[in-house]
Amino acid sequence: MLSESSSVNEPSKKVALIAGEGQYPFLFAKAVKKAGKSLLVITFKGQGNTELAELADEYHEIPITQFGKLLEILKNSEAEEVALAGHIRKNKAILTARPDRKTISLWRKLKTRNDDEILRAVAREIEFMGVKVISPTRYLPELLTPEGILTRRKPTSAQIEDIIYGFAIAKAVGELDIGQCVVVKDRMVVAVEALEGTDATIRRAGTLMKDTVVVKVFKPSQDPRFDLPSVGLKTIESMIEAKVRVLALEAGRSLFFDREKALSLADKVGIVVVGVRYE
Repeated sequence: MLSESSSVNEPSKKVALIAGEGQYPFLFAKAVKKAGKSLLVITFKGQGNTELAELADEYHEIPITQFGKLLEILKNSEAEEVALAGHIRKNKAILTARPDRKTISLWRKLKTRNDDEILRAVAREIEFMGVKVISPTRYLPELLTPEGILTRRKPTSAQIEDIIYGFAIAKAVGELDIGQCVVVKDRMVVAVEALEGTDATIRRAGTLMKDTVVVKVFKPSQDPRFDLPSVGLKTIESMIEAKVRVLALEAGRSLFFDREKALSLADKVGIVVVGVRYE
């Protein structure tokens, strides 16, 4: 079995992908195929991922609450490692739920039903069968946010104070497994992310206050194999709409999609983007 530190170029029978929404699963699938690996894709009905079938050597689309079926597919596939990539709308899953026995059993065992707890429980069940759960960034390290000031404009001293304050607040919120993002100004909390997601949080903050600072972090107790904080071009567009001035991300522990386009737009409108190494 492959270890987490082994090279992506080492031979393996098959890599599995449990795919949610968005571009992340597509980027991962392409990276796996580029590495010369066989690819199994398991996605969920209604996610709009049918194009992944063109990249996959084996493709399955199942109801999101059929966890027993997912485990059966993995067991029969001879996959050696599996990654979870893409957004899964938990509220949508709950509303459309017709769970099988395995899903019900897993759900009842959870101490809480927040994202981290659910994903850890899923990973434990998968690894119990001998399939290693890996981070998608093993194949896509270039998506990780670099450290430093990423835009032409630099943060002011007041904005730096807000970034420091925002990191402390976001880490405290993350410790409770509520969300990964906060919006602050003048060392005051304007908005905290919950179920609605980052873009909606930014837009909500924009109705309350302008010239704010958005901070997005890796939660202290988070498993780095899945659900890393992520931003992209849409994030910058939401910031423009909400008149936000600064985006601070945790360097090396967050994903930055469409980075070149996003930073180009940020430079055009004078938004500051920084990657902060947090210890």
